[in-house]
Amino acid sequence: MLRKLMASAAVASIVAAGPAAAEEMTEINFGIISTESSQALQASFGPFLEDMSEALGVEVKPFFASDYAGVIEAMRFDKVDVAWFGNKSAMEAVDRAGGEVFAQTIKDDGTEGYYSLLLAHVDSPINSLEDVLVCDGTLDFGIGDPNSTSGFLVPSYYVFALNDVDPRECFDTVRNANHETNAMAVANGQVDVATNNTESLYARLAKSQPEAAARIKEIWRSPLIPSDPMVWRANLSDEVKQKIYFFFMSYGRFGDMEKVEREREVLTNLSDGWGPFLASSNAQLIPIRQLELFRNKVRIENDETMSADDKAQEIAEIDAQLAELGEWEQVVAPRPAE
Repeated sequence: MLRKLMASAAVASIVAAGPAAAEEMTEINFGIISTESSQALQASFGPFLEDMSEALGVEVKPFFASDYAGVIEAMRFDKVDVAWFGNKSAMEAVDRAGGEVFAQTIKDDGTEGYYSLLLAHVDSPINSLEDVLVCDGTLDFGIGDPNSTSGFLVPSYYVFALNDVDPRECFDTVRNANHETNAMAVANGQVDVATNNTESLYARLAKSQPEAAARIKEIWRSPLIPSDPMVWRANLSDEVKQKIYFFFMSYGRFGDMEKVEREREVLTNLSDGWGPFLASSNAQLIPIRQLELFRNKVRIENDETMSADDKAQEIAEIDAQLAELGEWEQVVAPRPAE
């Protein structure tokens, strides 16, 4: 039943999102989350955006911000039309910025997920999660952007919430930074432990700064996280959505062999190395919503300042939301109506 409802909602959102009249677009702004420096992201995404510009017949401009929230807010005010997000930031874009998931990235080897990590310096005596959670106030900890799935949400739940640990009370200092900055802080001994993910460490940093990557060790790995979604503004017209959707679904798949091989090479150089995109929908975000709700539930259960009645009420509300989400099933989004 849930699957049918979500599939119906996906169809309805595509049909209802755009205005009746065709939307004449003179340019498309493509949001790119700040997983690393804008210079590195520009180099990585440049060829892909050039191909997108040629295919759509309009200029596709990259949009960078200093943090994930900047891209979310830009979409909210129609300054970004399409964006690459992580699952957590995509959830925020859908809920607060009128976004809609339409595609999912996959790895160039076909895998559909990645992992959140805790990192330490290779020479550090810290070798496990248990070592991190001694919580004697001596360690400096680097956590991700608050809208990052792997840098913030996943470790907040699996590392801290499930172990009833408040990072502010556990460590000497806690600071937020993007994946690249956190990894370099570990490599250079500026923090003792930091969050990261398998994409950033093994596919990007290991290639761009191998000497720094060699000074880093992985000390904890999360359960699998679904690969990143692509999000467009829900209020784009159906005509514009159809063109964007066709470009994404055909890129690296269709055309003569030379064209497909070149596009596959472009995808391989994106982020941690991508393959052709998969169709997706907002249903991709359901496990992330569940994770956020579970994290909040654990926080409330362990909050000694709340009365028993207040706790019971808030937990009941969370349980109701979890029941409404039901058991997660991946739902593939249908094509925009022609």
